[in-house]
Amino acid sequence: MRTQALYGAVQEDLSLVEDVFESLKHGDYGPLGDMLDIVLSGGGKLLRPALALLSGRFGHYDLDLLVPLAASVELLHTATLVHDDVIDQASTRRGRPTVNSSFHNSTTVMLGDYLFAHAADQVVKTDNLRVVRLFSDTLMIMAKGEIRQDLTAYDSRQTIRDYLQRIGGKTASLFATACEGGAIVSGQPDEWTQAFRDYGYNFGMAFQVVDDILDFTGDPDAMGKPVGSDLEQGTLTLPSLLLMDRSPKSNPIQKYFTRPSRERLAEAIQAVLEFGVIQESYEMARDFSQRANEALDLLPDLEDRQTLRDLTEYILGRRS
Repeated sequence: MRTQALYGAVQEDLSLVEDVFESLKHGDYGPLGDMLDIVLSGGGKLLRPALALLSGRFGHYDLDLLVPLAASVELLHTATLVHDDVIDQASTRRGRPTVNSSFHNSTTVMLGDYLFAHAADQVVKTDNLRVVRLFSDTLMIMAKGEIRQDLTAYDSRQTIRDYLQRIGGKTASLFATACEGGAIVSGQPDEWTQAFRDYGYNFGMAFQVVDDILDFTGDPDAMGKPVGSDLEQGTLTLPSLLLMDRSPKSNPIQKYFTRPSRERLAEAIQAVLEFGVIQESYEMARDFSQRANEALDLLPDLEDRQTLRDLTEYILGRRS
């Protein structure tokens, strides 16, 4: 099932978010427009903007304020992906060429900065200082998560606690901001706003755990990257950490980190697939998704609340 089929009442309104991206691509400098077209026309699921709009449905649903918020969240997310591709020297993302495969890395970094700037420009249009502060705090948290990941590459001393802190900053924080921001902009009471933050954070944690599982079990064509690409880059995710916990003294992952090679990487991937850690990882993802749904119990029993719960179930079963 396509994600968009689960967006319920906000599906049509997401076209307004896409209009923001289209206006960005048709600026006054052709080459910049070409680069923006690469990163903003990739057929993304717009999951974070959808969550921002759905959260806003529980208050005063003003699209003049909620659309800029939703656009800012997606632009911030896209900017981080652009920088990730430079850091990873990635030539493709989701099966499409990356900007840095066609332009210089320095130019691509500036494109990411340009997207960050436009994300900030959009969030200012909410005319809400609380949301602007939330946006800036989230950007700092995400940057810290990225730095933590880069500085711990190929470091086998990491723990599951380290991993949860990293994905909480790198991924879950932006989902939390999308949901909390939607509640703030639509004028909801503080207890509902906190409920949406809790929902978004736990949703994001479940999303990232599933994403890390799919790095080992997903279809490379659907994922747009080879199996085990995180491990190849030296990034320890939950399945790898669980395997290392089972065999702390000697295991294929430590051997690969000690002396990377294609053969050792293949052995490490095979061990992850064979020793039951995938199922254990799914159990943790389900725990986070349950926490997300429990956070919604405080909210009115609207159709939009069921849409949010359906999305939580969707991410557990996704295959790309």
